[in-house]
Amino acid sequence: MIHLDGHSLTAPLLARIAAGEGVTLDEGALALVAENRAVVDRIVAEGRTVYGINTGFGQFATVVIAPDQLQQLQLNLIRSHAAGVGEALPKDQTRALMAARINCLLKAHSGIRPEPIHLLTECLNRDVVPVVPSQGSVGASGDLAPLAHMALLLVGEGLAWSSERQIPGGEALAQAGLQPVTLQAKEGLALINGTQLITSLGNLAVEKFTRLAGLADEIAALSLEALRGTRAAFDPRIHAARPHPGQIAVATRMRELLGATSAIADSHQDCHRVQDAYSLRCIPQVHGVTRDALHFAGAILERELNSATDNPMIFTDTQESRSGGNFHGQYPAFACDVLAIAAADLASISERRQERLVNPAYSDLPAFLTQNGGLESGFMMAHVTSAALVSEMKGLAHPACVDTIPTSAGKEDHVSMGPIAARKLLRAVDALEQVLAIEARMALEGLRIIGLAPAEGLQPLMDCLSKACAPWADRVMFEEVNKALGALRTYEESRS
Repeated sequence: MIHLDGHSLTAPLLARIAAGEGVTLDEGALALVAENRAVVDRIVAEGRTVYGINTGFGQFATVVIAPDQLQQLQLNLIRSHAAGVGEALPKDQTRALMAARINCLLKAHSGIRPEPIHLLTECLNRDVVPVVPSQGSVGASGDLAPLAHMALLLVGEGLAWSSERQIPGGEALAQAGLQPVTLQAKEGLALINGTQLITSLGNLAVEKFTRLAGLADEIAALSLEALRGTRAAFDPRIHAARPHPGQIAVATRMRELLGATSAIADSHQDCHRVQDAYSLRCIPQVHGVTRDALHFAGAILERELNSATDNPMIFTDTQESRSGGNFHGQYPAFACDVLAIAAADLASISERRQERLVNPAYSDLPAFLTQNGGLESGFMMAHVTSAALVSEMKGLAHPACVDTIPTSAGKEDHVSMGPIAARKLLRAVDALEQVLAIEARMALEGLRIIGLAPAEGLQPLMDCLSKACAPWADRVMFEEVNKALGALRTYEESRS
């Protein structure tokens, strides 16, 4: 069980919740939530007019709602804002969305009672997962539509998953022995006003991308050995003279993986080549900036995961409600767009190494890594697949956060389009994994053809790939790529 307190949720923990782990709630945070709710109750009891508590929303903020209609106001809000369309989010992504919203509510600035938080937590722990359409949010005023679909489950409406089927939300609650809640003043808005779709998807992408970035260094080192590249470009003095943290880290990693020499390195000591192509020589510079991008964007997304993103925000110490803009998704949207660019570039340099592996003009390896060229096509189409993926990733790298379409009758006149940024980032990271699997499989074959042992630091990855992938003779390529992909995942799991 993963402990949620509003302050310490991370991308790896969120990924574990998405994969099925349950959560517990911090009792101290829940006590603060109850104190914060008392402010809302006091505002209602005193008859004060406060946005989001006893007024309409957006353009209707000047419409005052009677006390006996406050429950209906919140229910109407959830129903009307559940306007999402398109494919439903996969269950793991929806579980991440639920956990992110719970964590936000535990910040105790939302004015919600503990009861809806407990119900959302029970749904998560019993795997009662709402059906949340993936499209329909512009990322300000928060991810209103997807969070409204999530909130429908809590009032016994909408749809939920039952195995692979979609069933009515009320039925799903009943099957789990749970009862819907009746939303009180402010609670509908508290459930849907925030950046949790962008933030949850972005953090899931960060967790996977971080693992792939480390794996990319090892795969690049395999390719360097298969292409009989030099270690000279990883000299620490070179990188100390241009002290970007990511560059230095990758250069250090390459030296660790490759060591001072290997049987392959010894075999070409007198080849008279002075410099390698950029896709080999500049691994620290290109892979390094990806690491720095992950550090920059990952920090933003983790802070957002532990932020209060409501409007209005309720402050217990001064017994006040204040309207602001923490729901605006520009921070996580910007971070997701930066990472989509980084993923595209990492895939691009991998594809260039693949070209060198299959093209005999660039190495002493046989064309397309087959000894029976003509009769066999070898890895010809595997490289084409990588090229297709990289080209698609370049499109995904176009930033979403620079676009805006005013909504809500001009009240929301600048929006982040963050959900688009997050969804395309996930697609980009998935594509990157495929590209790296193809490079790894090609590098393995190149090393087999050379017939010499690579550097000792690469042997564990080499062994894992070798167990999954037999020496090449033309066979169904997509099955071979999937074997390499599975081997990389097994290798990662063995090290975690």
